[in-house]
Amino acid sequence: EDGSPNGNTLYPNFLLEDLHANYITNLRRVTGKIFAEYKILKSIKFNSDLGYDLSNQTEDQYRGSLTPLMSTNGFAFNSNATSESYIWSNYFTFIKDLGKSSSMNIVAGQEFNNSDRFFNSVTGIQFPSDDFQSISSAAEITAGKGENVRYNFLSYFTRASFNFNNKYVFKASLRRDGSSRFGSNQRYGIFPSLSAAWILSEETFLKNNSALSFLKVRGSFGQLGNSEIGNFASRTLYNGSSYNKVAGITLTQPGNNDLTWEKSNQLDIGVDFGLFKDRIFGEIDFYSKNTNGLLFSVPLPGSSGQSLINKNIGSLNSKGVELVLNTRNITDGDLKWNTSFNLAKNDNKITDLPNNNADIIRPTNIDRVGFPVASIFLVEFAGADPNNGDALFYTDGKGSVTTNDFSKAKRVVAGNPQPVWIGGLTNEFSYMGISLSFTFVGEWGASIFNGAGRFQSASADYFDNQTADQLNRWQNKGDVTLVPQARLYGANGTQNSTRYLERVDFIRLRNVMLSYDIPT
Repeated sequence: EDGSPNGNTLYPNFLLEDLHANYITNLRRVTGKIFAEYKILKSIKFNSDLGYDLSNQTEDQYRGSLTPLMSTNGFAFNSNATSESYIWSNYFTFIKDLGKSSSMNIVAGQEFNNSDRFFNSVTGIQFPSDDFQSISSAAEITAGKGENVRYNFLSYFTRASFNFNNKYVFKASLRRDGSSRFGSNQRYGIFPSLSAAWILSEETFLKNNSALSFLKVRGSFGQLGNSEIGNFASRTLYNGSSYNKVAGITLTQPGNNDLTWEKSNQLDIGVDFGLFKDRIFGEIDFYSKNTNGLLFSVPLPGSSGQSLINKNIGSLNSKGVELVLNTRNITDGDLKWNTSFNLAKNDNKITDLPNNNADIIRPTNIDRVGFPVASIFLVEFAGADPNNGDALFYTDGKGSVTTNDFSKAKRVVAGNPQPVWIGGLTNEFSYMGISLSFTFVGEWGASIFNGAGRFQSASADYFDNQTADQLNRWQNKGDVTLVPQARLYGANGTQNSTRYLERVDFIRLRNVMLSYDIPT
């Protein structure tokens, strides 16, 4: 009655958290770059670039005695994280004109990237009152943490490009990259690439074509490396531990000295074009990418004493097509209208897995040869039994026999978590200094498991608010519906199944911008 938040609710009342708690984060950051260039000869120069990034982040949290689920007289958490990194590049550049319309450019150099992070935190409880919120006022310090993390990369690279008569372009590059994240046996990877392009519109037979203003065909093949698996993924890791207040050491991660780069070989073929003095222009690309030695955390048998080990396993193929189309619809006078449209299609399939292509299964996903990465793996839901309202499931996928015993139903590949098609459309209008632009984006072909549905679309299994579709629940014998009978504590169809699998196709208005340029 006095307007204060009610604490006697089934779930915690977030208004109590808002009133009696706080969480403040402060980030301070300094970035900078310094470089030097020395021209050795007319065609040769040396560059040295140093980039620096320093950040410090502090977090201060306090939850008072009146916050939800608080069992002590207050809780405080303080942390400090400092990150410092730099990239130092040194390289030579050779530029040479080979004639009136031909040139050569060669670069060779080395790069070092180092990053350090320092973190510490402390937690305390039991405060004399909510007026004392600093950690020094805590009667009991309950936890503390400190860690130092470092990783670095050492790279050597060279690249060359040749342009002949402004019609033929050739490029090549070679990198040797080493990472502290990988095992001592396989720390370095070598990544080459080649590309070529032919500008046909510069040839005599197309030079004066009235319809075709620009045409270039191009192709490339190269190898890429991926190292995103954590800073100490290859190391055997130990941590200090306490047993009956006696200090000890615990193995926390088994090591793998052969862990190395995930490598992708990619082929690209494309066409750039312009029509009618570039009133219409764009590009079409086809690509195929084969990835080997995927970086994964692989489950270990329980008898090993550890749950996971990081390995290079299996292979993956991705292929697709991309289209970009730009048009200048109105260009005369004060009114201008430009349109940009892009569309891309991608398919990926796992082509190889360890242990004789054995499936890697997770709670709602699977990695299986012949299917996309992390395919959705669920029992197929079959709606409600018209006779009694029981949730039904297909025993072996759609079209098979149904059962109301979830344990008798097999999981099947039921969806792809990644979109098959991605598109976007942008229009921009301008008139006498006023500009209006808007962008639509869309995705099609992906599915998502709605984990919240197990609580919010759950046949009233508990006291959670229910979605409106539950009004269509089974109520009388003979009812045909996809919503089983409402049963408090009944778990009537609340298991992980395609009942909660949803298509996520959408078209969204991403942004709209209206502006006016003030005349000079």
